[in-house]
Amino acid sequence: MSKISKILVGTHNQGKFKEISYLISKKIKKISPQSLKIKSPKETGKTFRKNAEIKATYFYKHSRLVTISDDSGLEVSALKNKPGIYSSRWADKLGGFKKAKQKILKLLINKKNRKAKFVCSLAIKFKNKKIISVVGEKEGFISLRDKGFNGFGYDSIFIPKGGNKTFGQISKKKKMKIDHRFKAFQKLKKKLEFCNFFPFNFVNLKFLMNSIFFEAKITYFSFYFFLNNEIFN
Repeated sequence: MSKISKILVGTHNQGKFKEISYLISKKIKKISPQSLKIKSPKETGKTFRKNAEIKATYFYKHSRLVTISDDSGLEVSALKNKPGIYSSRWADKLGGFKKAKQKILKLLINKKNRKAKFVCSLAIKFKNKKIISVVGEKEGFISLRDKGFNGFGYDSIFIPKGGNKTFGQISKKKKMKIDHRFKAFQKLKKKLEFCNFFPFNFVNLKFLMNSIFFEAKITYFSFYFFLNNEIFN
């Protein structure tokens, strides 16, 4: 597939818009639905994937631009995977993410099971092509209290597996090298290549390569400490 010069990032959430835009090549102009005065569609799907596809289809129809859309949220095991696909609507109903986070922390008081995961589905729509969608997940657990001021949404109460700081406490770049959105983006890149739809200027290659080396370092040091613990303990 030839180069693309611009892409509509189908979300009204500024945090998501910035993170998705950062993953895409700087050579591609990112356009928001707001700039074209396009409202969000009703999210009637029962899964993250379906809602991402609904948004990609809707925004493409109203812009005629290559469109990438996201649907993501937090699933908390002890709350039967709520708020899940209703993560944003749940926060709106409670009066914002700050209150939604406090609600989750309150519901988990005295709960031993604090497991949770962030889920992200990305869907992309090209002209005259079927929608291509993927799902990425990042496992972790809910912190005992709200910590950190970075990120957005539920980031400041989520500690990724293997870490000891919330997404709200770590830098934006570090978070984006390990989070659910990046994992979904990696899958999307592979799927686009497999389907021969891949525009070769699509990915922010510098960030992607740095992320691969970062993950390799994490794997190496995790294995190193595992060996040390097994041998010397």
